[in-house]
Amino acid sequence: MRSWSHRWKLAVLAATVAAVISARLEAQTTPAATKTGLRLPRLFADGMVLQRDTPIAVWGWADPGTDVAIVFRGATGHTKAIYDGTWRASLPPARAGGPFELSIQAGTGRVDLHDVLVGDVWIASGQSNMEFTVREGNNAAQEIAAAKDPMLRHFKVPTSWSKSPENDLAGGEWSAADSSHVGAFSAVAYFFARELRRATNVPIGIVNTTWGGSNIETWMSRDAQQITDSAWSVTMQSEDTRTTKVRDSLRAKLGALPTIDSGLMNGRAPWADPSFDDSSWSEMTVPAYWEAHGYAGMDGVAWYRFAFDVSEAEARGGVMLTLAAIDDDDIAWINGAEVGRTAGYNVARNYRIPGGILHTGRNMLAVRVGGGINGAVSLILGDGRQRSLAGTWKFKVGMVSFQPDGQLINKIPSVLYNKMLHPILPFSIKGVIWYQGESNANNMQQALAYRGQFKTLIESWRHEWGGRSGRVRVGNASPGNPFPFLWVQLPNFGPPDRSPATTATWATQRESMAAALVLPNTGQAITIDVGETDNLHPKNKQDVGTRLARVAERSVYGNPLIAEGPSYRSHRVRGDTLVVEFGGVGGGLITASNDGRVGGFAIAGADHRFVWANARIVANRVEVWSDDVKAPVALRYAWANNPIGVNLYNRERLPAAPFRTDRW
Repeated sequence: MRSWSHRWKLAVLAATVAAVISARLEAQTTPAATKTGLRLPRLFADGMVLQRDTPIAVWGWADPGTDVAIVFRGATGHTKAIYDGTWRASLPPARAGGPFELSIQAGTGRVDLHDVLVGDVWIASGQSNMEFTVREGNNAAQEIAAAKDPMLRHFKVPTSWSKSPENDLAGGEWSAADSSHVGAFSAVAYFFARELRRATNVPIGIVNTTWGGSNIETWMSRDAQQITDSAWSVTMQSEDTRTTKVRDSLRAKLGALPTIDSGLMNGRAPWADPSFDDSSWSEMTVPAYWEAHGYAGMDGVAWYRFAFDVSEAEARGGVMLTLAAIDDDDIAWINGAEVGRTAGYNVARNYRIPGGILHTGRNMLAVRVGGGINGAVSLILGDGRQRSLAGTWKFKVGMVSFQPDGQLINKIPSVLYNKMLHPILPFSIKGVIWYQGESNANNMQQALAYRGQFKTLIESWRHEWGGRSGRVRVGNASPGNPFPFLWVQLPNFGPPDRSPATTATWATQRESMAAALVLPNTGQAITIDVGETDNLHPKNKQDVGTRLARVAERSVYGNPLIAEGPSYRSHRVRGDTLVVEFGGVGGGLITASNDGRVGGFAIAGADHRFVWANARIVANRVEVWSDDVKAPVALRYAWANNPIGVNLYNRERLPAAPFRTDRW
């Protein structure tokens, strides 16, 4: 999970730079702006998707007192900018379709938006596994090449924050699902939307407001969390103190913090030159995190240099340079020639080095990174042999962009809500998909607290997204029929347990998430079978998005399909055996095991000691027993951080949900 910290650093830097540029050049950089003062929110731009079958909220800014007229598909809305320059209007509901034109006139100012669609708009929010892009996942090249749906659009809200609620986003633009853009889409949201396009044949818009490593607290308003002014002041003072300490520590180590990267100037990379004298540089172990070498809290970029030898045959035949894990972006040179660059923390880096670049004997590798080289670095030779480049490298900080509010900003309550959610609350939507919780599962206290926090988030978003005076109704939602809120239950992750766990934070977190199903119009996708033991960001996002879409198809769109896997309903004791009844059996219970056995079950007697159990499917029930427990009273299934042997499905290939019958 430590790779998140590096992502926060660069995200804070990028967001801050974007905000500064935006503030200075807003009239020129905002497409929906005019010199007369008429301005629209960032969401209102060419290629946008508006929510169908509900009043359409349109809002913005103009000179106070200016009459504003909005025209869309023959309908007209009128309003007037009030004393502070804000205005808001509502257009009548529109059927799905497009593309259309949307025009806004305010005094002599006019904005015309082109290629506007009407369909269903879904908010995709959470942390890194929702932020995770198509280009980082399984079959990325094929998925990107196959993308050609102009009726599916994606808007990425830039990572940004604020101490108080703001009225507009830091930036962002709408992109269509084609091969030029889909690689940067949220993978879960894209596969979700792609399935909905097939099922509904209406345009789908995804507003992706995510930040890797973020806590749930940062996505809720202060009001929702009942944070008083005094408590908020203490929180911000504590953060200011912490960041000041980190900044002073870096200054003590580096002296004046460099703000311009002298290693890369005007397209030239003098620090990549093999003849460059790096004798004054520091040393850094590779692989390693910056924090391990005294650079905790540093934002910016750094350079690494390493000399290696190749034989005449190896130089002639070429090699493959593999950089397993880098936070976040990198550019690599060998002997002064650029050999590859990659954006993204979870993307494989395999750079082919042709023979013409390599020299017999000594060669110089230089890598410019933001965050650190955290995984294996090696050369793959022509015969397939692998040569590790791990060891001591030369290291120099190129640029420090440390921001006063620090790298942990996405842990602070409300600050992401203020900048990444509050500005879009007037926007009419169909519903929300959510994938978050890893950052709130570091210990049992967090995992247990999530039960209440998650319900609070859902209810507060529903209240604030259409429940306040002046806001239009959201989708077809009403107080008695709130908009759909669907989520991904955390997958399997971490070392498998050799014996049944007594406590498990991720299992408890899943339980806390499932508790929110008591709220109306909610649903969850089970992913207990698609995680990876040692990868917090599993690459199979196709199954995740598809399962979420099935839940939406059934619960939101009314399609008569099996949307969820088996879920515990009840059990009875029959001698030394527990007979378990399931809902969601669909076409029948099956197991992925070749021998027909069901794994993942544990049972206990009155002594509360759980042991692994035998299990089998009999007439769409599961019989569970163990020779070590003669009088069972409780059972658990897949109740572990990374449960082993989970293989219970229905015939629709949807996995059974983890559960336990005890509350011990």
